Amino acid sequence: MKEVLLDGSHDSRELRNALGRFPTGVTVITTRSPAGRAEGLTANSFSALSLDPPLVLWSIGRKSGSLQSFVDSGHFAINVLRASQADMSHRFAKPAADKFEGIDAEAGYGGSPLLPGVLAAFECRTESVIEGGDHLLFVGRVHRIRYGDGEPLIFNAGKYCTSLPMRDKFAKSDLDGIWDGLG
Repeated sequence: MKEVLLDGSHDSRELRNALGRFPTGVTVITTRSPAGRAEGLTANSFSALSLDPPLVLWSIGRKSGSLQSFVDSGHFAINVLRASQADMSHRFAKPAADKFEGIDAEAGYGGSPLLPGVLAAFECRTESVIEGGDHLLFVGRVHRIRYGDGEPLIFNAGKYCTSLPMRDKFAKSDLDGIWDGLG
């Protein structure tokens, strides 16, 4: 196991490498600016925050070209990608004049684009924006959800992957027991 002291003289890539050991789902977060422009970006910083009230969170880099649209719009949608949508992740991860060109996106809450075929979508109003170093953290109140079954797109250690079900005959019953006890 590699150990790095984060003393200010470290290579920031080391922290990124360590953070990458935590597998995450892949999302495309969308909004519509007050001027009507559809904006979207790929992010794996999405997380649940609260069930009551229904709150989620995600973060965006301060250097992002779409930052101001997210700040000004007051709403956003989290589109959780399927394993078959790695191309969608790539599309929204790179700068482009119109990332939505050729995509039949539906207008969700506040006009935020909902991408077709995603595994889940969370339509949110921005509850708060919190300063966090080189990122801003968005907390959103969820107003509507959509979801279905399927294989999620996962990002781990710098590459896409998919999940494999546990082979242990007790895995499902253990999981059910854990979730049942979280209430």
